[in-house]
Amino acid sequence: MKLSLFIVGLTITLCANSQTAQPKFDVPVDEVRQTLFYLASDELQGRDSGSEGIEKAAVFIENIFKDAAVKPFFKTYKDTLTNFGKPSFNMVGFIEGNDDELKNEWIILGAHYDHIGIISPLNGDSIANGANDNAAGTTAVLSLAKYFGQSKSNKRSILVVLFSAEEKGLLGSKHFAKRIKSSNLEIYTMLNFEMIGVPMKETPGKAYLTGYDLSNMAQKLNEYAGEELIVKLAKAEEFNLFRRSDNLPFYEQLKIPAQTLSTFDFTNYPYYHQVDDEAELMDTASMTILINQMIPVVEKMANSPQKEIHLNE
Repeated sequence: MKLSLFIVGLTITLCANSQTAQPKFDVPVDEVRQTLFYLASDELQGRDSGSEGIEKAAVFIENIFKDAAVKPFFKTYKDTLTNFGKPSFNMVGFIEGNDDELKNEWIILGAHYDHIGIISPLNGDSIANGANDNAAGTTAVLSLAKYFGQSKSNKRSILVVLFSAEEKGLLGSKHFAKRIKSSNLEIYTMLNFEMIGVPMKETPGKAYLTGYDLSNMAQKLNEYAGEELIVKLAKAEEFNLFRRSDNLPFYEQLKIPAQTLSTFDFTNYPYYHQVDDEAELMDTASMTILINQMIPVVEKMANSPQKEIHLNE
């Protein structure tokens, strides 16, 4: 009952503000909620790399890819890691571009779907569910995969990658960046999603990019959005978050604009790597707005006649 009333209230709010360029809701909030709540459920036991829990998450992701007509990039959706002791794998799908020339250029949309698993108990709970870190980012990427898998509205081809073993030292993205480099694909840019489950305190409704000044990506995303959707966060620079997420291997190995989008601002969520990082604490309405704002942004990134995003000199 509460969810139904909440969704109705959200719809009324959006209609009341329809003159302020609110995006069309292509992804419904209940779908975002359903995906997030499963990925962060106790059933998955914190999605530790190499565990039975993350295997269940992988099956869930594979089924979403299949239903959305997202094709496996390799022989299967599983990209087995070569740099981690336990059997572990990234989940990789793609949506081919619809333009004969631009489809040979690729955009990577990524997020890590692993977390830290079972940890020291607190108040009888030992499952680090990883709702914000990073079921939220995974949910965003899966939502984008569904949209483009069904709309086929992208001129450039899109790689959709859910990374494993990020919590072990970015091992999944390091493995994949190395592998994709050897394939000689023309990778245009990489956009990573990390910890977007709670709005920023000082600038709610906006997100930030790590490595803000390394490229013109933030400026172009804002141009595509038609508003200042992406801001610069001083704390992200202070703690060098650019080097602490799965964008980094693509920047280092492929020399392309590769940055992470996040709303975690160091003041809005106290449960990093704790058992209290639960799905119930996520603002799925805010997440859904951001995801739907990013749909036309990624679409314009994929469809621009020229490569408009570049590294700054």
